[in-house]
Amino acid sequence: MIHIPKPEYSRRRKALMAQMEPNSIAILPAAAVAIRNRDVEHVYRQDSDFQYLSGFPEPQAVLVLMPGRAHGEYILFCRERNAERELWDGLRAGQEGAIRDFGADDAFPITDIDDILPGLIEGRDRVYSAMGSNPEFDRHLMDWINVIRSKAHLGAQPPNEYVALDHLLHDMRLYKSAAEVKVMREAARISARAHIRAMQASRAGLHEFSLEAELDYEFRKGGAKMPAYGSIVAAGRNSCILHYQQNDAVLKDGDLVLIDAGCEIDCYASDITRTWPVNGKYSPEQKAIYELVLASQEAAFAEIAPNKHWNQAHEATVKVITAGLVKLGLLQGDVDELIASEAYKAFYMHRAGHWLGMDVHDVGEYKVGGEWRVLEVGMALTVEPGIYISPDNQSVAKKWRGIGVRIEDDVVVTKTGCEILTRDVPKTVAEIEALMAQARTQAA
Repeated sequence: MIHIPKPEYSRRRKALMAQMEPNSIAILPAAAVAIRNRDVEHVYRQDSDFQYLSGFPEPQAVLVLMPGRAHGEYILFCRERNAERELWDGLRAGQEGAIRDFGADDAFPITDIDDILPGLIEGRDRVYSAMGSNPEFDRHLMDWINVIRSKAHLGAQPPNEYVALDHLLHDMRLYKSAAEVKVMREAARISARAHIRAMQASRAGLHEFSLEAELDYEFRKGGAKMPAYGSIVAAGRNSCILHYQQNDAVLKDGDLVLIDAGCEIDCYASDITRTWPVNGKYSPEQKAIYELVLASQEAAFAEIAPNKHWNQAHEATVKVITAGLVKLGLLQGDVDELIASEAYKAFYMHRAGHWLGMDVHDVGEYKVGGEWRVLEVGMALTVEPGIYISPDNQSVAKKWRGIGVRIEDDVVVTKTGCEILTRDVPKTVAEIEALMAQARTQAA
């Protein structure tokens, strides 16, 4: 299984500390354990920022960075080894493991944080933290600050400035290293196999959750611990619900099924959408809409390259889709005027993509100084145009109603354009129909 190499975490911490003000401290908590019900926990998933800087997979931990500290700049508070708890819940790194396996310069028991952390903060001019994203931890941080303030009459020096860590850290996360791209390729490869498996299994009479099970099987088989987000398996009229989550309807002959699903590897997401006919053969109307969406996606790929701005890919999809809808008779009027009035939004109501990385809707500003961000090498994003014709849309002929199509791929900006990470999943009408026909032949 491909993972982010340990030296990469050290490089990230050094890069962040190089941007911090002199005599400052950064403090970041691990994700809390989420309770599913009563005493049952959700599968644990580390906070993305914490993971990005540490690779440390456990809860009840706090990461501290102190540029220039003589006794070590990277400090980790974490759980102690505990034979009884490890018998029930699994092994812990402990303080020795935090240093040996996760690169900490110094490590302390999390139970000692109230005694130790105020002393580390004291005398530092600025505190960087994830302000506002974890209210409970914000309260703890203010408690530690107030301990220092209470001793000001004895000469203790509380910090003068409190700064959100997000601005520095999230800009770093926007640029993917070669190691990160390698992990994302692996997540994309596994997710591609899952979509192919679902295509091969698709037939009338199954439920949406039957195809979701095929996805989950391939994710786990490939080594992914979990999906990157709740899988969308939307058949028939459900394909027109953008964030459909029920996944329990019956697949019907003649309907399309839209699947938006991807796994994550080492906390890096993939995000793929494909739309195909349940019975393996697109109807003329389904094919017309599908090929229009596909053409718009190809137009978007051509607009992803260094020095092009974020919105150019979206604008390209809007132009192709609006012109295509006019040609099909689903919109009437001048294409430029329809774009200006946003008439296309009755059928294409979302944007063409989003940043991708450790979060499926990853961090990073889309605008800088009020202008669309210029794309640079290493930025990763999705390209996902779609057309959704509501089953209740009385303004179009009945033959079009209930058709929902989205096609989504993951790309990384390269020096000459973009690399499509998810190209392993069949995408043309001919490719999809051939794959499904072959699966039916083999099953017969």
